[in-house]
Amino acid sequence: MTFASPTKRETNISTQHLLSMNKSIQNKLRLFARLATCNPFLVDRIELEKQILGDDFAEDGIAWSRRLEFTDRERFNVTRLTAAFDALVEQVGSTVQKGKPLPAESNEDYWDVLTYALLYRHIVYQDPKNLQEPKSTAKIWEAFRSDYEELTNLPGLIKAPSQSAVHLFAILCQVHRAFFNIYTFIVGESLPSIELRGKVWQSIFSHDMGRYRRSLFQRMSGLASLITGPSGTGKELVARAIGLSQFVPFDETSHSFKVFGAARFFPLNLSAMSPNLIESELFGHRKGSFTGAVADRKGWLELCPPEGAVFLDEIGELDSSLQVKLLRVVQQRKFSRLGDSEERVFAGKIIGATNRNLSEEINAGRFREDLYYRLCADRIETPSLRQQLVDRPEDLPFLVGHIVRGLVGECLVNEGPGSTDDLFKEEDSLRDQALSWIEKNLGEDYPWRGNFRELEQCISSIMIRGEYLPEEYSLRQAKSATGPQVWVDEAIDSSLSADELLQRYCTWVYFQTESYEAAARLLKLDRRTVKAKIDDAMLRSLRDKG
Repeated sequence: MTFASPTKRETNISTQHLLSMNKSIQNKLRLFARLATCNPFLVDRIELEKQILGDDFAEDGIAWSRRLEFTDRERFNVTRLTAAFDALVEQVGSTVQKGKPLPAESNEDYWDVLTYALLYRHIVYQDPKNLQEPKSTAKIWEAFRSDYEELTNLPGLIKAPSQSAVHLFAILCQVHRAFFNIYTFIVGESLPSIELRGKVWQSIFSHDMGRYRRSLFQRMSGLASLITGPSGTGKELVARAIGLSQFVPFDETSHSFKVFGAARFFPLNLSAMSPNLIESELFGHRKGSFTGAVADRKGWLELCPPEGAVFLDEIGELDSSLQVKLLRVVQQRKFSRLGDSEERVFAGKIIGATNRNLSEEINAGRFREDLYYRLCADRIETPSLRQQLVDRPEDLPFLVGHIVRGLVGECLVNEGPGSTDDLFKEEDSLRDQALSWIEKNLGEDYPWRGNFRELEQCISSIMIRGEYLPEEYSLRQAKSATGPQVWVDEAIDSSLSADELLQRYCTWVYFQTESYEAAARLLKLDRRTVKAKIDDAMLRSLRDKG
């Protein structure tokens, strides 16, 4: 049997069809690449899911967020997207192998799509703990590398150093770790919560994932982050999400990552320590540099690895002399131990947090302007609980349920047969009790001045006593010293002891200065004495009244 050769017209039609098919694939690659590199926590991600899945898209909230019902299964759209990405990778490979090289303009898009496929095939469904143990990591790595080599063996595919198997494996494990940390630590479906998760993702990867993969993975830790917001809004949780999600190189020889876990995050609450202790803890000291320094000691700047972070909570209360030293760390990445002249290099990340308005602190001369500008390039503001609930009142049941699970879950999770049913019953019972009490006694307009921390205390109090007495109510009912005239009159009437009078006076001066150092200078007392004498109830009342 003989076959007739195709006519010139038939050949042109075939060529046009191939070009048209490739253009279609190019457009598809571009769309899929946008989703692969977008911020997964923002609303844009869901819009891209809709475009790709079309009629197969299942409505599932306006953005990614943690929900109790998704603890045991994946989101429907993610399962469908994974299949779509796998199909596109196979389609591109089949087309290229037939003799049509991948167009240069689609090279980067294919890498982005390929990266997404590898992430979901090999890493996303792993327990993060599996990537901390060399034996399990070795198995994951070998499967990843084998798949990578097969999928990248395409004519015309350009491979840059930032697209090597080892580097992509490290980047994708970081993506998995960062997503897990943000998803776990920052809850709520309100728009302020969505925006917060998106900002934390950018603090880790920037807004350009391609640029991060190529070069910024080595530089982002050199940029300090500043977290601001009211007390009780989860600033330390945000800091942990950032600090525990830094890039960690993968060693192909040992099949392991350099460092993991708590050894990468060093929190320091500056408001709870004297300047000398802060300096010793942060910078370290030499033997004999002060009374009690019986040996050389490394500070946290020295102990922190390049893949880690030092978290300075309440940075707005840092002593002015230490602000100068911290500026040198942030600006030059250098420091010296207390009592030592040797310069050392800090390679990790600095994260600061404060509930103070640093602009006002600068104007009052309590915070250095140059330090502020070194910190504020990456600034994240945590929203108040009230802001979240105004935007989305239906978040309250979920937040209460989230707290309840933490309170009662650990008590019953390992109690043998029937423990799961018992756990759910106890959770539902306490959640319903708490929500009913809040609705009846506080109402939906309650301000939650203590934010998420106050909500936690509210649930705990209801669990223990069946009720919650908000501090602002008890302060109104109690005969407490609030404004200056009240405690001055009490002093004139001789109704205060000397110690009570000192407490009131120290609190009033601290309220006026908002600085322990400034108050100590005015009172001619030691800073630690002033701090110890502060009457917390009086201070809160003064601040509430402005």
